[in-house]
Amino acid sequence: MLIWGWRQYAQRLAVLTLVCGRCGNPAAHVLHKLVTKFTLFFVPLIPLSTKHSLQCTWCGAESNLAQQQATELLDRAQAENAQAWQQPADPSWQGQPPRNY
Repeated sequence: MLIWGWRQYAQRLAVLTLVCGRCGNPAAHVLHKLVTKFTLFFVPLIPLSTKHSLQCTWCGAESNLAQQQATELLDRAQAENAQAWQQPADPSWQGQPPRNY
C-alpha cells in the first residue's frame, strides 16, 4: 500500500498598508505565499506550485500576484520596517537614558 498525495502550506510574508482596489480604504493588506507540495507517506517532498496573494483586512478582497509583484512588495515592506527601526519612537528622547527621580 502506497500513500501519496499533496498538501498546501500557507505562509504570511508581510503586512503592508495599501489603498484597496475594491473598497478604496487605506488598510492593512496581508501578503501570503501558498505552496503545494507532493507528499509520500505524509512527508512533503516536491513543491508542485507556488502562488502569492494579497488580501485586504478591511473588506476581505483577495487578489493573486505574480512572483515579481510579490517580491517587489516584500522588498517594500522590509524597507519600511528597516526605516521604522532607525527612527526613535519618541523624538524628545534623543538617545538619553531615562532619569530616576
